[in-house]
Amino acid sequence: MTRPAFRYWERLRTHDAALADLAERRIDTYAALIPLTPARLGRRGRADLLTGVVDDLDDIVGAQIRVTVPGLSALVAWGLATAVTAGFDWRVGAWIAGLGVVVTGLAALAERLESAGLAELTHARADVGRIAGLLTGQASEIAAINAGPDLQAELAAAQRVWVATTLRQARGRALAAGTILVSVAATTVGVALSLGGAARHTAPVAALLVLTPVAVADALTPLAEAARALARARGSAVRLRGVLDQTPAVASVTGTEDMAASEGEARHTDIAVRAVSARWTPERPLALAPLDLDLPAGTHLAVVGPNGAGKSTLLAVLARHLDPESGTVTIDDTPISGMPLASARARVAVVDDSPHVFGSSLRENLKLAAGGVASDAEITAALGRAGLGGWLDRLPDGLDTRLGAGGRGMSGGEQARLGLARALLSERPVVLLDEPVAHLDSVTAREVLDDLLAASSDRTLVMVSHREDGRDGFARTLHLTPPA
Repeated sequence: MTRPAFRYWERLRTHDAALADLAERRIDTYAALIPLTPARLGRRGRADLLTGVVDDLDDIVGAQIRVTVPGLSALVAWGLATAVTAGFDWRVGAWIAGLGVVVTGLAALAERLESAGLAELTHARADVGRIAGLLTGQASEIAAINAGPDLQAELAAAQRVWVATTLRQARGRALAAGTILVSVAATTVGVALSLGGAARHTAPVAALLVLTPVAVADALTPLAEAARALARARGSAVRLRGVLDQTPAVASVTGTEDMAASEGEARHTDIAVRAVSARWTPERPLALAPLDLDLPAGTHLAVVGPNGAGKSTLLAVLARHLDPESGTVTIDDTPISGMPLASARARVAVVDDSPHVFGSSLRENLKLAAGGVASDAEITAALGRAGLGGWLDRLPDGLDTRLGAGGRGMSGGEQARLGLARALLSERPVVLLDEPVAHLDSVTAREVLDDLLAASSDRTLVMVSHREDGRDGFARTLHLTPPA
């Protein structure tokens, strides 16, 4: 009779503790991811990476509720039931003890069955997400080379593997849960036969002993689901350690972490690259051949070349996201390898082809670029310089307009301009652009880049692009070739 009240109290306590632990772990995990970005995170997309990390953390922390609590409850209920029934009749106690051993063995078997298909399921799910993202995100390019049918066939094959693995795991869980119920029924029959027709106990006591296995089953049955949660938590822990237990690609230097460039630095920052080569990981081939490059303050440089020439690698080195394998990069004659990491990165703004839109107000989506401190006038000015002044005027709630999930959507051109507005608001002297208009039509791409160039006469711009349109506004062009 008291079980519902205790269960409600237990859920309140355990969920409060788990949610608090989850919040702390997420903060620690995101902090650990920052030094690994982007060189140690492989080729996974940002959404795929963050979704995987969030799901893995949920499984790990959720094990407190889904594994620890049911396990302790089953242990306590089983132990008490065994002790109480043995006090009345040792044979009944033996049956209850045996039931607990059998259920524990079945739960261990369920955990092994779940673990056996976990890696295959994870790979299949990742393949489905990767191919589906490719089909939806680059539909026009895929259609242009008629690769759609092949990718759709690959997607269907990955989906079949996903479904087959899921069904196999579901059958294993169902078998374990069903066998537990059969064991409870067999134990109940065994207890009844042990008591026999002898009048060793009064009718109420005999009924209590016969029905005890059924009562204990309420605590033992959840062990099958707990085994599944344990397998998932272990797999998640392995994946998360595989990501976080990596050596960062950038050596950090201790010192004063000066996060902001001064007004003078914003107007004048000279960069020199001398014999710099780089690779993303030690086992991968060279990604950037030895390069010499001078970037006086205010340089507008377009970087072009075939795939694998090292364009994005060059940007990563300049942004202090990747240490060179050889050579040096200096800022105002100071090697960046000797500068505090935050200080070197504070001079550089990075804009890629898919600026993230946070589920928050337009104001908050811009303020983050200025360390969270920017006036409405500064934000409005940055939007105007990025070509979003008219768009802002048409928003019914102005800077309070909610964007992203649950808010107002943005077109590709508006997202690209939002990324530029962040870079301009940051007041950083160097802006690195990695295919900033890759997904825009030719007219929109040219308009976006023209607005950027007009607003960045005193800033150094380095843009990587495969496109011809828009590059004519850049005074210099660097042609890279793949390393030999």
